[in-house]
Amino acid sequence: MRVFGSWRDWPSAAGTLGEVLPAEMIGKLAHAYEFAAGHHGDQTRPAGEPYPWHLLEALEIAVDSGARDEEVLVAALLHDVVEDTPCSLAAVRAEFGAQVAELVDWVTKAGSRESYLSRFVTAPEEVLTIKLADRYSNVQRLHTHPRPAKRATYYAETVRVFLPLADRLPYFRDRFAEWQENYAYLAS
Repeated sequence: MRVFGSWRDWPSAAGTLGEVLPAEMIGKLAHAYEFAAGHHGDQTRPAGEPYPWHLLEALEIAVDSGARDEEVLVAALLHDVVEDTPCSLAAVRAEFGAQVAELVDWVTKAGSRESYLSRFVTAPEEVLTIKLADRYSNVQRLHTHPRPAKRATYYAETVRVFLPLADRLPYFRDRFAEWQENYAYLAS
């Protein structure tokens, strides 16, 4: 199973991105990363990693999937900024434009969890790329989550909701199939 996480800071990401993206786009991604990392501040992930690592993983996964659309990649870095920080969607729109704000809005939880998850059934490919990159980052090291019960429920939700969505995009279908096989022990 492929595990992403070779980028732990912006310079390491930028070095690799420079091989596949134009310099102007890398500058815009750097701005989005600094914006998001600044808003996330000292937040950490459940296993204690600095939150910006997750943002870089989502970007790395999106790029590895073949995504090259600037707005999609910027939104991959910003995907949690409205949901998990005091930053508003209006601030994202003012800083990065309407298209990026729309993508971030798609992946920002609102309402019940089930209504939020069900909206991805009709999501465009760009939104699925961001959401599936985010989810893969979240589950690629599921065994490190500090709460065993959360591991099992997150596995079940990923299989129930995200594997069918991943079927729409061959790259993600393959990544999640490998992931499911690796974490099948959580199904019991």
